[in-house]
Amino acid sequence: MPMKTLIAAAFAGGLMLAANPAFAQTVGPQGESATPSADVILSDADIAALKDKGYKAALLWHTSSDFTNAVTAGATDEFARAGITIAVKTDAQFDSARQRSDIETALAAKPNVILALPLDPVTSAEAFRQAVKDGTKLVFLSNLPKGYKQGTDYASIVTDDLFQMGKQAADAMAKAIGGKGKVGYIFHDAAYYVTNQRDQAFKTTIEKVYPDIKIVAEQGISDPARAEELANAMLLQHPDLDGIYVTWAEPADGVLSALRGAGNARTKIVTLDLAEPVALDMVKGGNVAALVADKAYELGRAMAASGMKSLLGQPTPAYELGRAMAASGMKSLLGQPTPAFVVAPALTVTKENVAQGWKDSLNRDAPQPVLDAAK
Repeated sequence: MPMKTLIAAAFAGGLMLAANPAFAQTVGPQGESATPSADVILSDADIAALKDKGYKAALLWHTSSDFTNAVTAGATDEFARAGITIAVKTDAQFDSARQRSDIETALAAKPNVILALPLDPVTSAEAFRQAVKDGTKLVFLSNLPKGYKQGTDYASIVTDDLFQMGKQAADAMAKAIGGKGKVGYIFHDAAYYVTNQRDQAFKTTIEKVYPDIKIVAEQGISDPARAEELANAMLLQHPDLDGIYVTWAEPADGVLSALRGAGNARTKIVTLDLAEPVALDMVKGGNVAALVADKAYELGRAMAASGMKSLLGQPTPAYELGRAMAASGMKSLLGQPTPAFVVAPALTVTKENVAQGWKDSLNRDAPQPVLDAAK
């Protein structure tokens, strides 16, 4: 999930990691266990029960980007299976007031399901309240309005498998440096639950799983523009670093500049999220060893599936219910539970799988310069 999205998704209380590193996992804001997105599926009978009802959906996003485009594609394709149309799609441009206006616009179209990333826990709680009163099914991406209760106010929260993203980054670092050596750790120095969990998962995995790798330098960063400066200071004190973990791709580009400026072609970088500058270095065999990303298209698919499952709990006319039950072998279509907390998988992107990895994550081709250099 891109960094601006992560900032938008920060909320009070946050998500947590299981305390025991051996069984660590991403868990929800109330301590909910995560349901893998692959488990959130609709049967043929479910799809048949949703069709021809005139259901509509609204997608209320926080910004416009490759990430949101991929989430939109996943949601749109899943809704299309049941003939559910997208009545409204908006971009709040990271403006909470604009998002409130977007919600009002969407409700005028009377959608049955809204998928959204609430920009602010407090203001969004009031902004989405009318949707709750109207009985609109809400599925949230990463963030949760303050005080909202699953099953009453919203159907599900869907987000990345944050622990796995950090763990896979640690695994990629270990592979890149041969399972031993000294690494630097550049973490996000701000209270944002997504980056905090990913960063901590990297550190925990290195410390618990790779005893021959030592984190010898740690540096927090809040302003990506300072990444090169901070990396230069780290390298001055530790010129023999085998690798550097960087909290996301934008500051990783600054760290890469610092390494190039020092003539250092040896120290490996592992970072999170996809971006052309670091990907281009990676496929050219430079300092960047791997990028760990989420599956944005799958996030959208799982959000739509959760929303449709919640619609299956809508009252159904007796005759239609009887027909649907008979068609599905007497399986009741009423009251299908929706998982409270759903996570989409992470994937590690390297030079070898960059083309497929980009498609799996963002549902689009990698930038042409990256594809050309990877040949």
